[in-house]
Amino acid sequence: MDDHDIALMAHLMRRVGFGAQYHELEARAAKGYETTVEELLHPEDHPNGLELDLAERYFIEWNHFTRGVPEYMAWRMINSQSPLEEKMVLFWHGVLCTADSKVQNYTTLYEEIEMFRGCGMGSFRDLLVEISRDPAMVDFLDNRLSRKGAINENYGRELLELFSMGVGMDGQFNYTEQDVKECARAFTGWTIGRPIPNQPYGRYAAEFVYNPDDHDEGEKTFLGRTGHFNGEDVIDIICQQPATARFISRHLYNYFIADEAQVPSWMDTPPQDPETIKQLEDAYFQSGYNIRAMLRVLFHSEAFKNARFAKIKSPVETVIGTLRLIGDWTEPKPGMEPIFDEMKHMGQELLNPPSVEGWHTGREWIDGGTLVERINFTADRVGDITYPGVQDIIKALASEGSTIAPDALVDGCLRLLGHYALAEETRNMLVEQARKHGTLHTTSAAFPQHVAQMLQMIVATKEYLYA
Repeated sequence: MDDHDIALMAHLMRRVGFGAQYHELEARAAKGYETTVEELLHPEDHPNGLELDLAERYFIEWNHFTRGVPEYMAWRMINSQSPLEEKMVLFWHGVLCTADSKVQNYTTLYEEIEMFRGCGMGSFRDLLVEISRDPAMVDFLDNRLSRKGAINENYGRELLELFSMGVGMDGQFNYTEQDVKECARAFTGWTIGRPIPNQPYGRYAAEFVYNPDDHDEGEKTFLGRTGHFNGEDVIDIICQQPATARFISRHLYNYFIADEAQVPSWMDTPPQDPETIKQLEDAYFQSGYNIRAMLRVLFHSEAFKNARFAKIKSPVETVIGTLRLIGDWTEPKPGMEPIFDEMKHMGQELLNPPSVEGWHTGREWIDGGTLVERINFTADRVGDITYPGVQDIIKALASEGSTIAPDALVDGCLRLLGHYALAEETRNMLVEQARKHGTLHTTSAAFPQHVAQMLQMIVATKEYLYA
């Protein structure tokens, strides 16, 4: 099979999911790129059987108050046969942000995550309606306090600024302060019911309630349109805006193709690839705001295919990708909480983004402390020859002959890690290190450890920070 096809598949799986072992890359490459993309775009055709209630029977340490929801998210990412579905859950969790630091109800947040799973590749209009009705969001941005004659602007402001349109585009503002107020008026009466007491079974999920007595039925003027608008009317108007198409397109580009400027600068910073952004904007309108249609265009674009190693991995991608690579956590066992903590120490705590703006990405993932966390976590695991994924790499190299030269050891490890590319200087350094052991005999007792040490050196390079 052509190495180019497998390398392209490795790139696809790093972006649409969390990477894949080499045998999976070979199997997917044999199916073909287009077939694989369509499979990934239709997770409903590949049920996982990873429901929370089943997981709780195995992870008995998850108590009835927390239900282990962030750990369950990680468990699904590691084991899901529909990686794009989980990747889109993570995407929307970082765009339509709520946080446990305020909501303090994992059961309600679990319902939000399940909503992302069900709506994340459908109509953006429907997703905005669902997030506006989402009890976690209603609580997080204080819309439960907003009523006729006493509006709370928090949700209306963030819906426009961070969830759909952005402050501005091409140096021009997308909306006014009056638009924020009118938007907030449209969502008055969208609230949540009184919570059921915690005891004796732990937290219950909050429920959305529409209170017509609190809704402002008056005439509103929003983005140049006038009428007796409610929340869904406002969302319809938002979805029709060119700024919304641009906003979603830039988010998808930044998440799947290459690191972009951060959201606060988008008003005055044009996209680095306006041609691809235009293709995504066109797909947005032509499909009736359908995210799956935009993703299909994105994954088939030359910009995507040519963007290998143009993105710094997030902490979640680093941790989950490593665990999928080595074949750990394929079965339930104690100790998922430390895995969750590893992501947190690297700067990304699931269900608890630092603000409603979400996490800053790209180079902002990396500082002295988080870099050490990344390297230590990854190197510790790829250096452990007891993991089945590491054993598979060792066996694959050993099957290529009775001996292996230093440069072949380096290139073989890079290939089996997913066709990683190193700068010439970095590769030469690794080859020189391998030469200290001379030509290796693949049947020797020391061979597995030599492979593991080479894997550790590769994952400690700056190039391995990228996906």
